Amino acid sequence: MAEHNDTGQKGEELAAEYLKAKGYTVMEKNWRFKNLEADLIVSIGDIMVVAEVKTRKTNFFGEPEAFVTRQKQKNLIKAAHEYIQRHQLDLEVRFDIISVIINSSGSQINHIEEAFYPLM
Repeated sequence: MAEHNDTGQKGEELAAEYLKAKGYTVMEKNWRFKNLEADLIVSIGDIMVVAEVKTRKTNFFGEPEAFVTRQKQKNLIKAAHEYIQRHQLDLEVRFDIISVIINSSGSQINHIEEAFYPLM
């Protein structure tokens, strides 16, 4: 596996552990539908959270969350819609971004709740 894939996988693991420690329940990791993927689908209370995890070794080129493009947001919204339909869920949905920086100094997590909203 390429080094960047290892970094991304480690970031997703750290993000999942971080959310569990905050009381979230992990429903899915790397849930896929066709060409769409949701890194983490978690719940807290009656809210389903679809979280995009962006992991980098440095923020030299910008904060990791800055790389969640409008197209990626649209794809996450489509994936969430499909997940809800398949599992016949009736939950409020929220879209979060979790940025993770992993380097020799350790790791840093920034959880951005309600990072974006589906357009009407």
